[in-house]
Amino acid sequence: MALHDSLRSVAAPYLRQGETIQAVFGAQTLSQWLFALTGMFLFFALNQYRIFVVTPQRILVLDAGKVTMTKAKGVLAELPRATKLGPGTGMWHVIRVGDEKLRVHRRFFKDIAIADAQVTA
Repeated sequence: MALHDSLRSVAAPYLRQGETIQAVFGAQTLSQWLFALTGMFLFFALNQYRIFVVTPQRILVLDAGKVTMTKAKGVLAELPRATKLGPGTGMWHVIRVGDEKLRVHRRFFKDIAIADAQVTA
C-alpha cells in the first residue's frame, strides 16, 4: 500500500460523517540535522510524527507517535480550513501548529499545494 493510501486509511476514523479528504501528508517534530549531529538513537527517542488531514471544513493534525507516521493515535490540533500551509520551500518546510514546528519533507509539497489551491478555489 502506498504511503498516501496508508495515511488516508488511518485518518478516516477521525473524519466527521460525510467529510472527505482533500489532501493528506506527514510531518515530524525534529529537524533532520539533529539526526546527523546526535545520531539515530537520540533522534528516534525525541522525534514525533504527525499527519495533516485536510478536508473541505478543517485541517486536522493527528499524532502518529515516535515510530511511524502510518498509525494515528489521536487529534492534536484542529485548524481553520482557511489556514495556508505553504508554499513548501527547501528540503523541509516548517509549519507552526501551536507550540510545535512541524517539518514537512519536499515529497509532500504537492499535497501542500493541493490543500492551498482548494482554499483559493
